[in-house]
Amino acid sequence: MIYEIAVLPVRSAQIEQFKQAFADVVHLLERAKGYHGHMFAQGVESPETFNLIVRWASLEDHSPGFEASDDHQTFMQGLEEYFSQEPTVYHIQEAAFTHENNQAFDIATPKA
Repeated sequence: MIYEIAVLPVRSAQIEQFKQAFADVVHLLERAKGYHGHMFAQGVESPETFNLIVRWASLEDHSPGFEASDDHQTFMQGLEEYFSQEPTVYHIQEAAFTHENNQAFDIATPKA
């Protein structure tokens, strides 16, 4: 598994429209081969910056896979008018989160 991290800078006057546009096109991402979930979050200190983190089975599922697809083209066409500048996209390998005594925990399964 790998994570795609996309930093999405949005024009501050269009934040609400961007959120709706994302909701309108996210199904295209969700049906992609190798897709295993995502997190879409607005910045706290910089509310005009959104982070999209997508979990992929492999790098190839994202690039060239999804990126070369018609669904990706439509996905981006639905969002690009709201960007204040070009998004930044990079990938990281999956790793476990740790807490203060360095024990790994599963972020997807909250402890009771």
